Amino acid sequence: MTVTIWVDDWQMQCCGDSFGPGDVVSWGLEEADPADYADVLGEERAGGIGFREEHHGPEEHPAPSRLRVLTVTEVHCRYELPADGTTNVYHPVPGTAELVPVDGEADGWAKARPGVGFVGYLVTAERCG
Repeated sequence: MTVTIWVDDWQMQCCGDSFGPGDVVSWGLEEADPADYADVLGEERAGGIGFREEHHGPEEHPAPSRLRVLTVTEVHCRYELPADGTTNVYHPVPGTAELVPVDGEADGWAKARPGVGFVGYLVTAERCG
């Protein structure tokens, strides 16, 4: 069974292990709410995300799942302050996502791209025994 997983940039930067297509990984997966990713990716693409990799959550981490990584895609988008001035927190700008396929290792650090910031990875994988 193939699954699509969101991996946050900050989780990898903090203490994640590099991975790439063809690697077998052992990740704690939590069910994802596609709405959490709709501003970055758009509703249609976000709707395909079934899980998110988590190793910094609550005390009870999900049991690790063994997965073979099939594809890895960097996700970049533009952030800006809301035009109405209601907050000083930057938010993703819908429709600005740039997806970059990864052929080598994903380590949480992506090459800078003009006008957008790196936010995470979309990973397709299949469950292994």
